[in-house]
Amino acid sequence: MEYLLIALKIIVAFSLLNVWLIQYNKPTRWRGGGAQNIVEEFKAYGLPAWMCYVVGFLKVALAIVLLVSIWFPAYEDYAALGLAILLLGSILMHFKIKDPMMKSFPAFLFLLMCLTIYFL
Repeated sequence: MEYLLIALKIIVAFSLLNVWLIQYNKPTRWRGGGAQNIVEEFKAYGLPAWMCYVVGFLKVALAIVLLVSIWFPAYEDYAALGLAILLLGSILMHFKIKDPMMKSFPAFLFLLMCLTIYFL
C-alpha cells in the first residue's frame, strides 16, 4: 500500500507541476472555454486574473508539499485535501461555463487520486 501511495503522490504532484510550470502558456485540449493558456482560461471562467496567480501558487506549493510528504508523512493530509478542494473548484468551473465533461476529466482523475491519498 505504501508504494501505491508514493506513486499517487508522484503522479499528482508532477502532473500539476507540469500544468502550472511547463504547460502554463500552451494550449491543451483540457483548457476551459477554448482558452489558449491558463490566464485566458480563468477569464473564460469569469474569474479575475489575480485569482489565476493565487490558485497557481497554491497548486504548485501543495504539489511540492505532496512530494515532501513522501519523506514527511505528517504533511500528507494537508497537501492532499488542499489539492482536492482546488481540483473540485476546477471541475465546478468547467461545469459553470458548460464545457464538455471530457475537459473536466484530468481534474476529476487527480481529485480521486488526492482523495485516495487522504483516506489511505
